[in-house]
Amino acid sequence: MDAAYDQLLTATITHLEDLKSRGVKHLPVAPDSLANLARPATAKSPAEPARREPARAPQIDAPPTSRPVVSPAATPDLITAPAPPSAFNDLLVDPSVELTPERKEVEMVRIRERALACVKCPHLAGSRRHVVFGVGSVHAELMFVGEAPGMDEDEQGEPFVGKAGQLLTKIIQTMGLSREQVYIANVLKCRPDTPGQSTGNRPPTADEMNTCKPYLLAQVSVIRPRALVALGATAINGLLGKNPGIMRLRGRWQDFNGVPLMPTFHPAYLLRNQALTEKRKVWEDMLAVMERLTLPISDKQRGFFLAK
Repeated sequence: MDAAYDQLLTATITHLEDLKSRGVKHLPVAPDSLANLARPATAKSPAEPARREPARAPQIDAPPTSRPVVSPAATPDLITAPAPPSAFNDLLVDPSVELTPERKEVEMVRIRERALACVKCPHLAGSRRHVVFGVGSVHAELMFVGEAPGMDEDEQGEPFVGKAGQLLTKIIQTMGLSREQVYIANVLKCRPDTPGQSTGNRPPTADEMNTCKPYLLAQVSVIRPRALVALGATAINGLLGKNPGIMRLRGRWQDFNGVPLMPTFHPAYLLRNQALTEKRKVWEDMLAVMERLTLPISDKQRGFFLAK
């Protein structure tokens, strides 16, 4: 397989896993597509280096009632985010620079103004109503990152305000926090366009996320959270540049430019799958985040979604 085919295959697998995590069980496939898939792959040239086969997601056992804090360095499936892109380097705040609370506010306003005026993706800039920059405290220790705004977010200019956002708010409150105490953002700041559709959303492409990612990197460089939570497979792919599968990475600490990153299911997945076992998996992930942040955890919190 050549490099272009390999990239397309990886993107396809990531997209299918994201759809699966959202509850999609069936997809229509044209007969011509099936015929093309049935064709034998072209033999590799002897000079071509061996390529590692994509990792397969293992079976997930029932979650434990609690989990100890896991160091990213000790995680067997650790994926380290790639180096920040050179584009928009002037947006980033040098990690060696000490930021006072006042300086953080000023820096975030500077980044926000750049994002609001961005037209790097003309098709998105031409269809959006608002740039959905982010919301919450620039002094937060915890930051949640989703994939992209939907219709509700595009209308209101704030991330996670639809039904999935309302569920995320409940999760944050159950952790003993509020939306005002954390920071919430997306990898993509504009709603992915849906030409010819009056409703509905689509996942952002890798190119769209890579183009917009410097704004998120700049936000992280100002907030300097102690932990990040990636919501869903697409957000994980946007942050880490790869995604072996949400089922495999969920609940396992990763590294995002030195910040511990916890991948978990997107709230929209829980809206489609009401099983207590799935809710418990996300809550186990939040318990691990609370433990890393040394937040108090009550017996009631530890017992949420356990079978009675």
